[in-house]
Formats: sequence, structure tokens, C-alpha cells
Amino acid sequence: MPGKSLRPPNLNITPEEYQNLTTKMTPKPNALLNSVRAFVVGGLICVIGQFIINGLNVAGLPRTEASSAATAILILIGALLTGLGIYDEIGKYGGAGSIVPVTGFSNSIVAPALEFKREGYVLGVGARLFTIAGPVLVYGIATSIIIGIIYYFLL
Repeated sequence: MPGKSLRPPNLNITPEEYQNLTTKMTPKPNALLNSVRAFVVGGLICVIGQFIINGLNVAGLPRTEASSAATAILILIGALLTGLGIYDEIGKYGGAGSIVPVTGFSNSIVAPALEFKREGYVLGVGARLFTIAGPVLVYGIATSIIIGIIYYFLL
């Protein structure tokens, strides 16, 4: 059909009717239910992290080192669940409750890498690894440097 021109669609609808139709057809989000789900999922992730901290503390690690190790373990768990496709389902259910904890950060690193792995390790995984988390890292590191300088000179 390269040489054939297509006729424009015949829509006999006014912009107001279209707006009313889209408003009527758009699903209404349930903010209360979404908030409860986010709270429960985020809370469960934090409870798991606290269990890991307590377990490492009982095993002999000091509290601060146990907290650092628990963060690393939660990042590993988030990466594994993302690789298995489970974290996406958790995110669909829990929304922001799955994004805000450190496991969400892990998911934001691993998901683009998995998506572009077929393009190779350099142009796929390496180039796309930080597409989502990159700006977070840049602004987080820059802000921490600025706050560190202010802290150094004021205290």
C-alpha cells in the first residue's frame, strides 16, 4: 500500500464529548487502598530488614556493622527477586511501598540491565545499567558533598 493514501477517520464527536467519554472510561484510583498496600509492603520489607539486623547482631556483629550488612543483603534480595520477575509483581501490588526501600533502588538498577542484556554486556547492560538510578546517584552524591562541606565549616 505504499502509493495509496489513507483517508482520515470520520469521528463525529466534539472535544467536550470526547473529554466526557475519557473521564467516564478512565478507571478511578483507590487512594486509600493504594496507601494501605504501600504501607504494608514497605513495612514488610522493613521488618525483614530488621530481622536480618537482629540476626546479624545476635551472631556477633556490632549494631552499625549489622545495619550495613543488612542493607547489602536487602540489595541482593531485591536484585534476585527482580531477576526472577517477582519484584515486579510486588511493585504492582505495593506501589511506592516497594520503591522507597533500598530494595526498590536495587530493582531500579537491575531491571534496565536485564531489559537490555540481549544487546550485549557493553552496549546493553553497561550502557543502560544506571538509566533510572543514575540521576539519583548523581544528585545524592552531589548533595552529600555539599552538606559535608557545610558541616565541615559550620561545626
